[in-house]
Amino acid sequence: MKEKILEIIGNYNKDKTRLLDMLHDIQNVIGYVDDESILILNQELKISISEIKEVISFYHFYSNEPMGKVNIYLNNSVTSEMHGRGAVLDAFEKECNVTEGSVSADGLFGLFPTSCIGMNDQEPAAIINGKIFTRLTPYRVHEIVKSLGNGIKIEDLIYEGDGGGRNSLPEIHSMVCNNIRRRGALLTHDYKFFDTTNNLLSEKSPQEVIQIVEDSNIRGRGGAGFPTGIKWKFGRKAEGEHKVIICNADEGEPGTFKDRVILTEFPEMVFEGMVIAAYSVGADIGLLYLRYEYKYLLNYLNGILDKMRDKHLLGNNIDGIEAFNFDIRIQLGAGAYICGEESALIESLEGKRGEPRDKPPFPVEKGYLNYPTIVNNVETLASIPKILTKGADWFVGLGDKASTGTKILSISGDCNYPGIYEVEWGTSIKDVLDMCGAFNIQAVQVGGPSGALIGSKDFGRNLSYTDLPTGGSIIIFGEQRNLLSDVVMNFMEFFIEESCGSCSTCRNMPAVLKKRFTKILDGKGVQSDIDDLINWSELLKVSRCGLGQTAANPITTSINNFRHLYDRLIQPGIEFDTGFCLEDSVKDSCSAVGRQPTLHHM
Repeated sequence: MKEKILEIIGNYNKDKTRLLDMLHDIQNVIGYVDDESILILNQELKISISEIKEVISFYHFYSNEPMGKVNIYLNNSVTSEMHGRGAVLDAFEKECNVTEGSVSADGLFGLFPTSCIGMNDQEPAAIINGKIFTRLTPYRVHEIVKSLGNGIKIEDLIYEGDGGGRNSLPEIHSMVCNNIRRRGALLTHDYKFFDTTNNLLSEKSPQEVIQIVEDSNIRGRGGAGFPTGIKWKFGRKAEGEHKVIICNADEGEPGTFKDRVILTEFPEMVFEGMVIAAYSVGADIGLLYLRYEYKYLLNYLNGILDKMRDKHLLGNNIDGIEAFNFDIRIQLGAGAYICGEESALIESLEGKRGEPRDKPPFPVEKGYLNYPTIVNNVETLASIPKILTKGADWFVGLGDKASTGTKILSISGDCNYPGIYEVEWGTSIKDVLDMCGAFNIQAVQVGGPSGALIGSKDFGRNLSYTDLPTGGSIIIFGEQRNLLSDVVMNFMEFFIEESCGSCSTCRNMPAVLKKRFTKILDGKGVQSDIDDLINWSELLKVSRCGLGQTAANPITTSINNFRHLYDRLIQPGIEFDTGFCLEDSVKDSCSAVGRQPTLHHM
């Protein structure tokens, strides 16, 4: 086995920044990352054993303990719970003779929970040995486990979904559905792939391209909303031996799956957007960070890149432009929501734990390997070729002044037609509910758990950067849902699980808030408990990244918009000592991230 591990390390030229790839390959061969492999990595890469173990423990899809021959990761997102995850979990536990979070006694099955896997429009869903299984039911679980027990290969249990498009291509062979319900300026097939690269780049200077992008006023589609043209202008001015373009395809925000569909149906536009960005800022290194949950797209996407190289759209002197040398490599993640944050993503690309960096410096100054780095979202990059072909004025004519263009929404939950909807910025929540067939709606989560939970009084508000911003997630909850115990609790558990543990605020406060929130749900709350939830949430705003800064949003926005749900659980006219102990309250959160409480040193 040592020879095999050495071969894997050699495949990556002993480059320690490729540690994630090496760990993936080792786990594929052995079934987990054992101590012997860690020792060999330590000796060959000159990385300490503790650092390697820290990386393994940080990411959800690595294990330093033996896994099952068949490993099942069952999504525990709120939409999965809404559509029957509990019954599906019971069926898996019964059929596999295993409890969630463990491996069966015979070593055949491993059953584990996992956060949102980008399948919210076709839940419950699971990843089984790297393959996506959607719309699971107890009966389907029985059939899947029975078939696997009879020696049928996992690949042979996949049937093509009814989503159409490229999911049925041999390179993908997936039952995942696109569910494109509404197409707009981006998702229409009115653009010949690579037309901009072939016909426009050689006619325009990098500065002219950047000016068109800036004039279009396109802002980042990943959630932050930073003007793309300005970011590229900064990148053009930055100095470095190399410059880097990164496509952030780590859409881990629960309820978001638009990037998955774009990467399935329009990957050429995404890659071309990266090429245009590289030409504009003078970059020669391209990286696409693909979340592990979308591993089933990896071979397909690499095939697209190979075709681009054959057509001289990647490599040296692209499109005959002298010294325009640029290529793209796909890096597979390993399961960490925090890696959607650009500096944490860069850390992960360098083979480390995906912990956010302190800023400044910003990535555009010192990013990947300390080179000037531009990080753009999948949807942002896919929009660029059409903007250059049709012009900035065309794009500005869509949406409104502050929020130009269209926005692709991932809509799920209590509606008749979940899926992908492309709308112009400025569309109201009411219009969104009407178009997806949603009735008797109690609440809408805009922007995923890190966004806002709004009620009917706000359904007239518009999706825009100045009103209701969103990276794309829209989750709908009907009147029958218990918003506090079913929704807010699910979101808080998500934030506790996904914290990198670096900031004490994010490491501790979500667990503290959850305990006080649970007290209210249990009917033991008093008025001051609600006040505490509001006041303590402010402490999270000093966290260094967006995860920590927004981790209290499920509680604060639900209090702001659904205060009556809290008030009805409070014991009227009663105030007493809560018996709160801060040190005891942080034990769970410290345990979740593998750290020991240190309050007694404070």
